[in-house]
Amino acid sequence: MEANFVRYLMNFYNTVGTSRGTMEVRETWFLFIKDNGRLGMGECGMLKGLSCDDLPDFEEKLQWVCDHIHLGETQLYQAMREYPAIQFGIEQAFLSFHSPHPGLLFPSEFTTGKKSIPINGLLWMGKPTEIRQQFEVKVGHFPCVKMKVGALNFQTELDLLSEFRAQYPPDQLEIRLDANGAFTPENVEERLAQLTEFSIHSIEQPIRPKQIDLMRDLCQTSPIPIALDEELIGVFDREDKVKLLDTIQPQYIILKPSFVGGFRGSQEWIDLANERNIGWWITSALESNVGLNAIAQYTFTLGSSMPQGLGTGSLYRNNFQSPLTIKEGHLWHQDLEQWDTFVWNEKSN
Repeated sequence: MEANFVRYLMNFYNTVGTSRGTMEVRETWFLFIKDNGRLGMGECGMLKGLSCDDLPDFEEKLQWVCDHIHLGETQLYQAMREYPAIQFGIEQAFLSFHSPHPGLLFPSEFTTGKKSIPINGLLWMGKPTEIRQQFEVKVGHFPCVKMKVGALNFQTELDLLSEFRAQYPPDQLEIRLDANGAFTPENVEERLAQLTEFSIHSIEQPIRPKQIDLMRDLCQTSPIPIALDEELIGVFDREDKVKLLDTIQPQYIILKPSFVGGFRGSQEWIDLANERNIGWWITSALESNVGLNAIAQYTFTLGSSMPQGLGTGSLYRNNFQSPLTIKEGHLWHQDLEQWDTFVWNEKSN
């Protein structure tokens, strides 16, 4: 068995904005394993500036995995404990390698096109006119939208939410917010109170992570349910996960497989959340269609009826043709033959 990796730059159609800045390019890595004409492929979607494995030796670790591919999936996964994006790539690559088709990781009614996954529409930060335009496009197709907040003047964001709610009451549209840690200890309580009038489903990570006591207090008193996102990054041990959930007691947790150790890491968080009656959903982290495909197939097996955060595949100019398509707020998986053969052949050479 042989292995290699390829670095790849994904180009956004438009600059995307968050409370932490803007992006025009997204860097990612693909891990390939090959043996006797068989091919497996996985995406190692480390995200610069956010992933805990955004470290100088990331590519060195990938090369180590390639050089030691003979150790097998379990040992390699364990060896990459502090590199969750590589762990996820390893899981994908081995599932892909052992599958009749490298793009089929979890056969199900989703991969046969019989059933779909409900997803939210995502409103990226931008100028108010741009957000309004996004809203008008998304709201016609998604019963649930997620809006990024924290990058504009807060009153401007309140005005936008007021406009949206005036057009679509809660029984017609679910609105989720994602602050990406933009609020401060000084203003977070006031801002949560101001947002209450818009019947918000939940708000992700209102303050930056590692402010455990404040986050615990917010989860107890906030008029809007709080979802942990960045707070989960870099928490590897089961004991630490238990302590985090038991201390903060959030209403929801958001799971990005590339950030939390792939399928295994996500499943551990889900099991712990279920034991504590904490809600959860799965979100992609700007992966290409290769990583999004893996996340979507796994997510379907979980049987959740909540809208998931899996609609980011159409952001890129140079994404790969895939069977994934969005119709009326749902992600569908069509015929496997719609995969661009470029993915499975030329990129692995």
